[in-house]
Amino acid sequence: MAASLLRRDKKATAAHLKADLNRTDNSSGLRQLQELLDNVLNPEKPPSDTEALDWCKYLLAGGDGFEEFCKTVRSYDNATLCGLVWTANFVAYRCRTCGISPCMSLCAECFNNGDHTGHDFNMFRSQAGGACDCGDSNVMRESGFCRRHRLKTGENVPSVPNDLLLMSEMVLPRFIISIIQYLRDGYTEPESATDRDLQKVLQQLEPQISFLEDLTKMGGAMRTVLTKILTNQQIFKELSMGQEENLYAKRNYEKYLSALKNSGLVSVEEKGSAGAGAGAADSPAGAGALSLLGATAAASPDEENKEEDQDGGQCVGQRKRVKLSSSTKDPSIMDSLKHKCFLEELLFWTIKYEFPQKMVTFLLNMLPDQDYKITFTKTFVQHYAFIMKTLMKSHESDTMSNRIVHISVQLFSNEELARHVTEECQLLDIMVTVLLYMMESCLIKSELQDEENNRHVVVNCGEALLKNNTYWPLVSDFINILSHQSVAKRFLEDHSLLMLWMSFVSFFQGMNLNKRELNEHVEFESQTYYAAFAAELEACAQPMWGLLTHCKVKETQEYTKTVVRYCLETLQIWFDAISFVDEPAPNQVTFHLPLHRYYAMFLSKAVKCQGLDLDSLLPDQEMLMKIMVHPLQIQASLSEIHSNMWVRNGLQIKGQAMTYVQSHFCNSMIDPDIFLLQVCASRLDPDYFISSVFERFKVVDLLTMASQHQNTVLDAEQERPMLEGALTFLVILCSLRIHMGMTDDEILRAEMVSQLCMNDRTHSSLLDLIPENPNPKSGIVPGSCSFEEMLSAVADFKAPVFEPGGSMQQGMYTPKAEVWEKEFDPIMVILRTVYRRDVQSAMDRYSAFLKQSGIHTGNPWPPYKERTPLHPCYRGLVRLLHCKTLHIVIFTLLYKIWMDHQNMSEHVLCMVLYLVELGLDNNMQEDKEDEEPCIEEHCHDSWFPGTSLLSNLHHVINFVRVRVPETAPEVERKRERERERERETPPSTSAETSSFGQNLREAQLFSLVAERRRKFQEIINRSNHEASQSVRPKSSSRWHPPGSPPQMVTEILEIRESMLSLLVKLHQKLSAKQNSLSAGWLEEADPARHSHGDGITAIERILAKAASRSRHSKRCLQEICGRVCPPVPPKKNSPGDKKSMDKEERRQRARERQQKLLAEFASRQKSFMETAMDVESPEAEAAMDVGSAEPLESEVLYDCVICGQSGPSTEDRPTGLVVLLQASSVLGHRCRSDEAKRLPTSDEERIFPEDTCGATNDVRLALMQRYFIDSSCLQAVSIGWDGGVYVQTCGHTLHIDCHKSYMESLRNDQVLQGFSVDKGEFTCPLCRQFANSVLPCKPGRGTEAGAWHTLSNKSPATLVKEVENLQDELGIFPVSTYTESNLTKEMESVIKDIKNATQKKYMDYGKNPGSPDNDFLFMYSVARTNLELELVHRGGNLCSGGASAAAKRSCLNQLFHVLAMHMRLYSIDSAYNPWTRLTQITQNREPEYGDEDRPEVPMLFRDVPSLLIIFVLTMPQPLRKEHFTCIVKVLYTLQYTQALAALSVKFSPEERLAWSNTGAAKKNMPNSEKSWETLLSHVISELTKAKCTYESRSEESMLSSSVWSPQSIEFTLQQFCLPFLRLSCLLQHHLYGDNLPGCPLEEEFSLLISCLGLLPGPTQSSSSMSSSAACLEWNVGAFELLSQWCSELISLAGTPSQQAMTLLVQDPQWTAPHLLQLPDNYNTIFQYYHRKSCSVCNKTPKDPALCLVCGAFVCLKGLCCKQQGICECVLHSQHCGAATGIFLLINASVIIIIRGHRFCLWGSVYLDAHGEEDRDLRRGKPLFLCEERYRVLEQQWVSHTFDHINKRWGPHYNGL
Repeated sequence: MAASLLRRDKKATAAHLKADLNRTDNSSGLRQLQELLDNVLNPEKPPSDTEALDWCKYLLAGGDGFEEFCKTVRSYDNATLCGLVWTANFVAYRCRTCGISPCMSLCAECFNNGDHTGHDFNMFRSQAGGACDCGDSNVMRESGFCRRHRLKTGENVPSVPNDLLLMSEMVLPRFIISIIQYLRDGYTEPESATDRDLQKVLQQLEPQISFLEDLTKMGGAMRTVLTKILTNQQIFKELSMGQEENLYAKRNYEKYLSALKNSGLVSVEEKGSAGAGAGAADSPAGAGALSLLGATAAASPDEENKEEDQDGGQCVGQRKRVKLSSSTKDPSIMDSLKHKCFLEELLFWTIKYEFPQKMVTFLLNMLPDQDYKITFTKTFVQHYAFIMKTLMKSHESDTMSNRIVHISVQLFSNEELARHVTEECQLLDIMVTVLLYMMESCLIKSELQDEENNRHVVVNCGEALLKNNTYWPLVSDFINILSHQSVAKRFLEDHSLLMLWMSFVSFFQGMNLNKRELNEHVEFESQTYYAAFAAELEACAQPMWGLLTHCKVKETQEYTKTVVRYCLETLQIWFDAISFVDEPAPNQVTFHLPLHRYYAMFLSKAVKCQGLDLDSLLPDQEMLMKIMVHPLQIQASLSEIHSNMWVRNGLQIKGQAMTYVQSHFCNSMIDPDIFLLQVCASRLDPDYFISSVFERFKVVDLLTMASQHQNTVLDAEQERPMLEGALTFLVILCSLRIHMGMTDDEILRAEMVSQLCMNDRTHSSLLDLIPENPNPKSGIVPGSCSFEEMLSAVADFKAPVFEPGGSMQQGMYTPKAEVWEKEFDPIMVILRTVYRRDVQSAMDRYSAFLKQSGIHTGNPWPPYKERTPLHPCYRGLVRLLHCKTLHIVIFTLLYKIWMDHQNMSEHVLCMVLYLVELGLDNNMQEDKEDEEPCIEEHCHDSWFPGTSLLSNLHHVINFVRVRVPETAPEVERKRERERERERETPPSTSAETSSFGQNLREAQLFSLVAERRRKFQEIINRSNHEASQSVRPKSSSRWHPPGSPPQMVTEILEIRESMLSLLVKLHQKLSAKQNSLSAGWLEEADPARHSHGDGITAIERILAKAASRSRHSKRCLQEICGRVCPPVPPKKNSPGDKKSMDKEERRQRARERQQKLLAEFASRQKSFMETAMDVESPEAEAAMDVGSAEPLESEVLYDCVICGQSGPSTEDRPTGLVVLLQASSVLGHRCRSDEAKRLPTSDEERIFPEDTCGATNDVRLALMQRYFIDSSCLQAVSIGWDGGVYVQTCGHTLHIDCHKSYMESLRNDQVLQGFSVDKGEFTCPLCRQFANSVLPCKPGRGTEAGAWHTLSNKSPATLVKEVENLQDELGIFPVSTYTESNLTKEMESVIKDIKNATQKKYMDYGKNPGSPDNDFLFMYSVARTNLELELVHRGGNLCSGGASAAAKRSCLNQLFHVLAMHMRLYSIDSAYNPWTRLTQITQNREPEYGDEDRPEVPMLFRDVPSLLIIFVLTMPQPLRKEHFTCIVKVLYTLQYTQALAALSVKFSPEERLAWSNTGAAKKNMPNSEKSWETLLSHVISELTKAKCTYESRSEESMLSSSVWSPQSIEFTLQQFCLPFLRLSCLLQHHLYGDNLPGCPLEEEFSLLISCLGLLPGPTQSSSSMSSSAACLEWNVGAFELLSQWCSELISLAGTPSQQAMTLLVQDPQWTAPHLLQLPDNYNTIFQYYHRKSCSVCNKTPKDPALCLVCGAFVCLKGLCCKQQGICECVLHSQHCGAATGIFLLINASVIIIIRGHRFCLWGSVYLDAHGEEDRDLRRGKPLFLCEERYRVLEQQWVSHTFDHINKRWGPHYNGL
């Protein structure tokens, strides 16, 4: 039965079956269909057999064509969502204004059809793929929907007729099971299979899966059917097992079962064994991180053990097995999967096959169906653990990660759905458990603190899992679902989950431990820190920020409390595990303390947003002391790293220190750390805290009053930076308010100001540098104020200025003046700088501002800034500034600086003063009784009487006991004094326990710290004094000769100073005046005045503040200032004790000297650059023609820039100009219209290249060559419009032999140059301008001078005769052509260079290539090209006058010489000499038809400027000026006649008649030869004789209805002759050095004719429209000559050549060359071109590019369009620009320039609203055309200066 069906026509069968099935009793139809399908979809057929697919298509359509069926189904589409699925690299849009979820994205069509004007949107290239969310109100606001999805289309769609999809419901289940069977069959376990096998199976299934994908695109109706089939459990049961008798199906079902076996988290084999041991608490696997969770672990009976890793054997010691407590409510995650429907099994295979793109797209295409969406999401969650396992095994984890996220982001961004799955499927449990399992695979024992007994385990950052970021998709899903409030709340309420999560975070606590190398440099620098920082940011910090967003209001207090409680518990567990007591292990640091940071951030939120009381969340003092240790260790290590104490660990440790503070990490790392330290400082005893800081920073030994000391832990050169580090840290700690009272807006402002102060910033870099809460939902920066408002408040926008040097400036923001004045905060800058040089840069900018605004001229100190008041909870922080320990340190340091001890610096003083001032500004509230003066006697007990800084400032300290080496100067100095004092005991001033008789003060207060180890909570001031007696063994100090270290002895110093008096003395010292502060100074002191300035100002400000806050201080100050007696300068202590202040000054002076030298050097360099090269400013007028300044008769002397000698250019040793020869098609791209052509941006627009100058000239030449003799054609026009050779020079000369040796040395130079020496390229040895040839200078005088200039009064006729005779002489060149001299050789080699500079096709225009005629044409065209280009550079006319813009760099004179010498080889056959035809009436010469039966080109068709150049170049050099003028006059008559003829063609027949008659009437008047009317009428009457002349044109002239007036005719004639006159004038300027006067545009004509001497007698420049005919000088009768020229045309009449009559109309006027006109908005270009297919290969190019000269669309680097190994861009640049191409890369918005064999990136002409480029469209912001930049690009193209201005060139090897 089935067999007979199979043989029948498919369409008919389908129709017949459909009819059968539609009956009420359809059993026979069903049976037939089943049999047919058994046969068609037989799984044993290879899947590549397309027969089955065809059958399915016909069956589904049930007798119709498949296409019509699709259409019909589509008409029932009821979908309201777009749901378009795209894969990687697709261009999509994201609008933050319309998005609810941050992952929202739109396809281009929906975006362009919606209204997003003024929104914050950007275009992006999808990395992982995605789907369009248009129409989904869960993800975006409805206002952003496009027109199509705004209407709820579902309502008005008719319901689907029953029978339409009937066949689909029958056939598709069978089709799907057949796909599944192929997948089962193809799958082999990865051990045996390679990835290749899996790929093969997938390739074969390609058509089937594509067919499914096409079905999903048929719209809602078909998706509903598919959903039914995919989710129906009954159908699955029936089909999945296969029928009994079918062996094949059975076999692949078994394969499927075995594949399922290991899909749970725990493999089957382990289940049995684990069950036994799980009950025993001490099972060997139990010793791991999670068993520390105690109760939780023991409580779960179903503990499983993860399978051993394959490499478990090798590193058993390294890796302790860690057991996981699966306290999940849903044990099913542990078990193997069980499938109940097709969808589940399809997803299973999708995962097994590592997410093939087609399958992913099919599964996602179904999502618009709601039922499907829910079922699919549940299925996805059910397979989550399995996905993780597959991902970890995968070799292509990157691709797979992208595909996973492609799916999950569609499911989890939707809050409804996420909440639903969280409730129904325990999504959160599953995710956390899966993450834990994943990280478990790479745990190692932590070595932090106690290496031996450490029980803590951390992740190993070297493992692939972390190194390759494999965990990324799972973490990203987790972050995504935490962004939904409902889900996050469930998470925060579930304590066991939180506990699990904390244990997950603790895996990262202390990872990537650094141990300081003390001896050798490390052999191998590990780069694991990248992985560590990425892991902490992504796996710990981002989920934390996600949770924090939901803890913003009072109602959520409980959540915060819970998290804080668990943080503390986990921290306690961690301290126990690493067996930490109170001291950190030396020389180790880890930057990763996520637990500390969780704790800190939740504390901060609790106080800031939820109004919780801080103390209720803090642990006891002991715990706080522990918590503070590790963050403090990091701060000290940062300082150590910057002090080069970790150099032996390599560069990577610096990398870590930088990453820790870098903008993307700082608010998840350093900010919480500092905040936590601030919290500890505000709650712990301040003396304890301060002493801990100095101990951590290892500078305790330094803080002694003695001038010398020994330091056990630091080298001498590290002491200063470490001390600076400790003080700076304290200043930051006391003044930073980020978490302690600043509002979000204030924080944003401070961040912005600090970044702008370091450097001017572009908008995008600023956005990037401002640490934003890395919480994925915050599209806008938190706080009421937006980024833009804040930016405009603090900064000014500097528009992108353009430097002609070619470096493109971006639009920058720079701080406003008042910001520098009031808000510049050096402390914030120090905190935020990644590189230390940025701090310096900020200070330099600050001092520049102060100088400029006249506030302060010297070297300013960092300004002191008032702080935001502290939040009441943190008031305790102020106690740090008011504790005796800090005051002792301040006192000691002030003393040491005053005494010039070692290792003190300006920065130390600056920070000390900063601390003093902070203390004065943050006074303790209880200091009210300060006003009564303290009685000195009461304060015997200690250094200082109380803790208040104000009262301690004026407290005098008399004696201090110090411990010094016995060699110290103090010992000798005190010997005598001690003898005197032995009897009297000084006032006892030691610690409280005076019973010890220790009544001398101990300066080395910090040896007390040793005591702290014993009595942990003892507060420092009460501690016992004995400890200080036990001297620690000291290592030999640096300044002592090697040998035994000197004994330490105790000495007593007499000091008798207070802090105030020390400040006054330092003021004197800094200002270098004895009594710098007079007694009355305080009266006029005003602290406000002193906000900016140097150290002197700072001290004055502090003293003024102290005086104003306390009467006692004021009194003491007046007293001190009153003792004007000059203080004795401290004696120089010992030679070893370098005066560091002097050192600073010396350094300062050296620096100033260096600056001066540099400035001088720069100005010299600048003046040199100005004289040497004008590349940058073509306007610079320098009327120095080569050598024109020399006296007339003497020879020109040239300087050789290589050997430096000066001398004339001689035959034997010629000198040459450094030149660059390049082919150019700029002239050829000129058009007639002034408007530049527009770039097409739609299919309707086109660009027509036919109207360009190059095309017109080609057509003209081709037409001539058809009808006239080739040799005469080749002299009748110029070529070189396209591919002409342009010669330019930098003006420097060198001996040609020197140049050769220079080239040799370049060739041997191994350095990579940007040019190719083998092609003769080099850079000018003097100005480094790019060049590729040397143009020999002719010997002798410069410009033709003297006799050659004098105009004799010969008659025109004589001159004409002389010219003719000169032409007949075979050029008697100054050098006879036959002797080979060096000069002639060089000239020939230059000619060769010129020919090589362009391509062959631009030289061969003749019938027989390589003929002399051809060569001749090419040579004179080179001259023409250079003259024409110079005209273009002058703006297309000579009105500007003056020397050539490139005068001193013009090489036309030399070029003419070389060309003339070369052309002398060709004499013009006198029979054909055009001169005779111009100046004589030949007796009725019959047109001699040559062998080719073609006439010569008539004179009226010839190009007059070409004739001029030919004459000048072929006559003997030097040419007398009178002869030159004669040639010009004669040619002018021809040019004028051509003008008349061309004009006459434009008339209508009536006008022609009228003008002919008026002219004829005047013919007999005198001077009629100089009146255009008579001449015009003569031309008309002559040309009318040949009928063909005017006939062809009649239709055209009818169109122009304008009436010709005499003025308009005169104007037209002048315009026609102008190009010839300009060229002649320019030529005269170069040959004879005449200068060109300037004039207004309308007087140009009269100016030129007077310059050229065409007007006899004085010029009447007053009549601006001087008659153009008045300049004519006819050598013979005008009318006869005209008749003769016209007769040449008339004789063509009856012949085929009459076609050539159109050549009569020529228009020599061309406008300046332009690049295409670009649209204002870049999106217009991008949308049209980025999907456009290439015209050559019809594919969409991967890198499309546009030629900006002609608009061609090409594939950059595309192999598809390669020809003979050359890619399309390079090919096009040769074809369109003679090897110069300007291309806009569509996908990158940048322009590349191709020049010959090199290319460079030029930059972009499209900038965003902030004046920035967006290379590669990374930011995707809207871009707009920057006219200024585009003009510069065009200018560089026209002036051929790409090579000089752009510096970064590289070879392209034809690969672009």
